[in-house]
Amino acid sequence: MTLHGFQFMLFALAVFRLTHLLLYDSITLFIRKIFLTYEEETDESGEVETVIVIEDVGWKKWLGELFTCHWCMSIWSSILLLCSYFILPTIVSVIIIILAASAVASIIESAIIKWL
Repeated sequence: MTLHGFQFMLFALAVFRLTHLLLYDSITLFIRKIFLTYEEETDESGEVETVIVIEDVGWKKWLGELFTCHWCMSIWSSILLLCSYFILPTIVSVIIIILAASAVASIIESAIIKWL
């Protein structure tokens, strides 16, 4: 399989968006809660912060570490998208375009917020 420049950019943006969706977006919190525990702690200044607790052993530890590592999740997101593309190219092409468009919209929104 050969990816041309534009195809690679679409794929890269889709991986970026899928990774962000899985790790940070509130809509997928229910998935992260399977592998992670969130605890609130109060620091010395009285600020309450949320701490992520990962299981100590087993598959929950592995997946907990995966769901807290942007670099790790982006590799697995790439593998998932690419393998899915080989199995169902028409459907996954649409998903890639949707994720890439969402990534561009997110980047534009972040830039606008930063500049305002």
